[in-house]
Amino acid sequence: MGVVRRPAVVLAATVLALAGCSEPPKAEKKAPKNLEPLTGRQAFQQMYPQARGWAPDAQPLEIKSLQLEGVKAATGKAGAWQVIFVSPGRGRAKTFTWSSIEAEGNLHQGVFAGPDESWSAHGQQQPFLVQAIKTDSDEAYDVAAKKSAEYLKKNPGKPVNFVAEYTSRFPNLVWRVLWGESVNSANYSVIVDASTGQFLAH
Repeated sequence: MGVVRRPAVVLAATVLALAGCSEPPKAEKKAPKNLEPLTGRQAFQQMYPQARGWAPDAQPLEIKSLQLEGVKAATGKAGAWQVIFVSPGRGRAKTFTWSSIEAEGNLHQGVFAGPDESWSAHGQQQPFLVQAIKTDSDEAYDVAAKKSAEYLKKNPGKPVNFVAEYTSRFPNLVWRVLWGESVNSANYSVIVDASTGQFLAH
C-alpha cells in the first residue's frame, strides 16, 4: 500500500493556521511609575544636562520647589522642582521643570523644558555657578528647623517650600526655607547660606 502524499498547499495552510493560533497576546501598556521626590540639588542635576544642551553657557538663576497634591515628600524634598537657566551669551532664559508625576500647571514626569524668553543681566537676580550649591535643600531645612523650634511647635504640619538664589543682602547663594502653601503666601522664612550651610537670618 503506497504512502498518501498531501498536497503542499494543504500543508502550508495548516502551518499558517497553527502559527496564527500561537501568537502571544499583545502586552498592555502600563502607566509610568511615579518617580521618587528629590532634594533641590538632586532635581537640579537632572535638569542641568538638558540646560547645557540648550546653551553651553547656561547658568542657573533660581531653583524653586513646587507643591504637588498627592505626593508625600520627606522634609527637604519635593515632588516637583523648577529651575530658571540663563544664557549670558545669547541673552535668553529658559525654565526647566522636574516632576515625579504628570500634573497640572504644565508639569510632566521627568524633565521638561519651557519656551525661550529674553533676559538681561540687569536687576537683583544674578546667575550663579553650579559649585555654589554645596548645601542641599534637606540640609538647609535641618539648619532652619533648629532655629525655628518655637514656630514649628505652634504651626505643626505646615508645608515647606525652598528657593535658592542670589540676593543683594548676602554675598553667597542662599536657600530660603519658607513655611506656607507657596512662596508668595509664606508667613515665615529662614535664610541659609547655600555654600557654607550657616544660618543667616529669619
